[in-house]
Amino acid sequence: MSAISGTTANAIAESIRDLVLRGDFEPGFVLPPIRVLASDLDVNRNTVAAAYRQLVAAGVAEGQGRLGTTIAKIPELDTEYPLEPSLVDLASGNPDPDLLPDLRQVLNRMDYRPVLYGASPISAGLLKVGSAMFEGDVSGAEIAVTHGAVDAVERVLNSCLTRGDAVAIEDPCFLSSIGTVRLNGYRRAPVPLDEHGMTAEGLRVALAERRARAVILTPRAHNPTGASLTAARAAELREVLADYPEVLVIEDDYLSIVSSSRYHRATPDSTKHWALIRSLAKPLGPDLRLAVVASDAQTAQILGARLRAGKTWVSHVLQDAAAYLLADPEVLAGVERARRAYAKRSAMLVKALAVEGITVAGKPDGLNMWIDLPNAESVDEVVTRLARANWAVQSSQLFAVDPYRPRHGIRVTSATIDRQLAEQFAAKLAEIFEALGISR
Repeated sequence: MSAISGTTANAIAESIRDLVLRGDFEPGFVLPPIRVLASDLDVNRNTVAAAYRQLVAAGVAEGQGRLGTTIAKIPELDTEYPLEPSLVDLASGNPDPDLLPDLRQVLNRMDYRPVLYGASPISAGLLKVGSAMFEGDVSGAEIAVTHGAVDAVERVLNSCLTRGDAVAIEDPCFLSSIGTVRLNGYRRAPVPLDEHGMTAEGLRVALAERRARAVILTPRAHNPTGASLTAARAAELREVLADYPEVLVIEDDYLSIVSSSRYHRATPDSTKHWALIRSLAKPLGPDLRLAVVASDAQTAQILGARLRAGKTWVSHVLQDAAAYLLADPEVLAGVERARRAYAKRSAMLVKALAVEGITVAGKPDGLNMWIDLPNAESVDEVVTRLARANWAVQSSQLFAVDPYRPRHGIRVTSATIDRQLAEQFAAKLAEIFEALGISR
């Protein structure tokens, strides 16, 4: 006799939830077959089936087809671990600290006044400079502020989707986007990308065959490949998305004003719900935890409701600090120097690799670039041998949306590299390729 009780779908689902919380049903536990539990509880099979569907939708259980329904495992997300101090960091994806503005004097200089409950969730100063960040790119948008780009992506997804909905995302993909989709119970619909970003045909398949209800794409400086949308590719994506006006479109323009590529909009005018996210992490520093979001009115209304003062608004101290920095001519000049420096360092590493006969994917923008490799074994060997030689890079495993069909390669961060390091790294990588028989 089963420990599960209840005579309605809701009651049966709640009973199973309680058993999971008590530890009676552990992750991987196989729930009774529908017909068996229906007989035990003297209910219709459809009632049990409905209860199981509720549990799957809530992320408590997983449907395994003919193998039945099992209690879901707690998601274990990949993460970028701290590096050994002895390694040259070409792995972290971080901006160069020396190119970030000095925040120590900001609070003393800016005109800060205490903000109390009931105030607007967006400071007037950041609303002004934040709105200016989107001039010429979008029109008629509402502005919101979130705790960084990842927070913005999650909040926008949650405003339009429910568990079990499919989300089209680039493959390979930014690690935090993969984690956001997984932890919120959405299905992943991987879309391949090439040197010009997300492919139109891949997006068409995700929408038509996988029934994606949302799309997350990176318009420029894609992490991990560095790819940026061209005007032609953006037009192709708009053409595909125009047939699906109900699909949510999120453009994660995380590098924002530090990017050397021009922004090309992939969202068509017919899209009902959309968001363009621009993070301040790369130009001003990750610890500010700020992103500015331009979106349609309804999406902005939902975001505002969730970020209203008294709930989880973004600290006005941080907002005013960011507004002060973005209005300071010296800081803006420093941001421009950083943009040029990142472009120069990226080109320097691409050239050093080319001298050794190694080609990177496309024309990378921003802090990272991608080098394709033939298989998983070669990725592991290259990463391991580089580490032994005191070089740290990231394995493609971290960025795989579909772990069974990943794009094999390594991500290399060029943010802090100089000419000597670039040439030394390229020579070592070429030596490893030669030893492993990897063609260049």
